[in-house]
Amino acid sequence: MNRRGFLSLLAASGALALPGRRAFAASDDYDFWFTRLMYDSGDWDVDQRMPANIITSLIDYTRLRVDPKEHVLALADPRMLQAPFCYLAGHKLVEFNPDERRNFEAYVRAGGFVFVDDCNHDIDGLFATSFEAEMASIFGPRALQKLSNRHPLYSSFFRFDGPPTTGFELNGWGDDLVHDHLKGIEVDGRLGVLYSNKDYGCEWDYDWRNKRWLAEDNTKFAVNIVMYALTA
Repeated sequence: MNRRGFLSLLAASGALALPGRRAFAASDDYDFWFTRLMYDSGDWDVDQRMPANIITSLIDYTRLRVDPKEHVLALADPRMLQAPFCYLAGHKLVEFNPDERRNFEAYVRAGGFVFVDDCNHDIDGLFATSFEAEMASIFGPRALQKLSNRHPLYSSFFRFDGPPTTGFELNGWGDDLVHDHLKGIEVDGRLGVLYSNKDYGCEWDYDWRNKRWLAEDNTKFAVNIVMYALTA
């Protein structure tokens, strides 16, 4: 059973449902909806136009029934446990409170997928060091590992030879390095956390009408991430 089917089954059975609330994963309306996670520390509300561009690409390239609206949920809210895909990003401190830590771990261990993007695009800034410390405290000090450039993520829809470079890695703030790997946390042989220092959120944060001027659609890799999350 794929990840989306697993989450839907849990929601239908009531394992992830909340009393008096409709379970998102049990809906017949959409195959995918974009869920951004709020957290109390740091700045979670970044790259506000990025979700619309990803949603547009999923509609353009796939046959998924895609909710056209972004969903924003607190990481501490149990409803996030029902999302097929979650996005978490920022520039500043990541320090989960107990409810946030509990939900993050429960979601990933139950089959959920979180894409985490360091908007500083560096390896030793505040977001990177604090988020990596959180992952070590939850999943163990060796849980976060580099992904092979042959990982199925890179061929889940379009084909890539490892993670695409962003225009922000050698410009502006950050460590001025091109990061040749993404990192991830696997649970029971499947990727539950995908972690990027490449600042894809900023790369994809533009008015959708400007997309036609791109020589190559840079959101194609976002399609890969979502398709992997739903089918792996």
